[in-house]
Amino acid sequence: MPFDLEHPALLVLLPLALLPLWRRPADGLRFSSVAFLPADRRGVWMERVLRGLAMGAIACGVMGLTGPGIPGARVQRFGHGAEILILFDRSSSMDSIIAPQGVMGSGADAPGESKNGAARRLLTQFVARLPDDRFALMTFGTSVMPVAPFTDHNQAVLAGLAATGVGRGLPNTNLGAALAAAIEEFRQRRYSGSRVIVLVSDGGATLDQATRQRIQAGLARQRIGLEFIYIKNNGNSPNLLTAPDEANPAEELALHRFFASLSTPYHLYEAEDSTAIDRALKDISGRQNLPLSFFERVQRREFSGACFAAAALACGALLLGEWLRLRSWS
Repeated sequence: MPFDLEHPALLVLLPLALLPLWRRPADGLRFSSVAFLPADRRGVWMERVLRGLAMGAIACGVMGLTGPGIPGARVQRFGHGAEILILFDRSSSMDSIIAPQGVMGSGADAPGESKNGAARRLLTQFVARLPDDRFALMTFGTSVMPVAPFTDHNQAVLAGLAATGVGRGLPNTNLGAALAAAIEEFRQRRYSGSRVIVLVSDGGATLDQATRQRIQAGLARQRIGLEFIYIKNNGNSPNLLTAPDEANPAEELALHRFFASLSTPYHLYEAEDSTAIDRALKDISGRQNLPLSFFERVQRREFSGACFAAAALACGALLLGEWLRLRSWS
């Protein structure tokens, strides 16, 4: 990989590493004759080692100041999974209590758990068990609220899901704008494999013809599948899986009929409790496990710390050598 310096101009200080080679007059003593003295090979080598350590300390210090490192890059990775955008309904109706009939793993639903709480808890598990997938999160109510863009690290999405439990839901549901914003999130991304929007909501919406055409064209153009997890109200919601009555005015039925008419993949999951939500998410994770290529941002690797550490070690060895030399004279 390429190597660079953040402050290459500081390389002009590198010749300072030659200073230890400069012999000062005070470094020697004048004698009329030293021919009778034996050769001090150990002293000569000690002096060379100490000068080398001093040169190394200065050179490493200067190199540390230049900021050496390997620049960040976008590295292509390959795996299995999908690009999944979670479109989470944050309207006030999601604050109502979910039917406490399901059994989740070790026990039943928590007493008084809201639809928002159950969906948030299970979506958190859904994201956590798919580390190779790329996730994004949007919530919607009166307006669309982007929470986390597509990311290589799902901790941001998990934090966003946790934040959806703060406060109360919004009064209205602008599903048309939410779907349009979700489709737009894919537009700037290179197509790399399976794409899907997971819509989690407990109601329907009235979409005008222009909005329907925009959604239909966007899903087809970006090759996005739609997974609709429909959380039913206790005994008050129509069954969308049965043959709907065309004359039924329910918004949920009209929305389902529109989704079913799309040319792109669409799946409906009706959920009355957390068990059904969990079953739907597991089914989605099982089907969205196709080959996927993506680019991951690799951060810059800094070597300044290693240079300064080497300079500190050289200084320590230099001090130790000087101490040993002085001790040998005493």
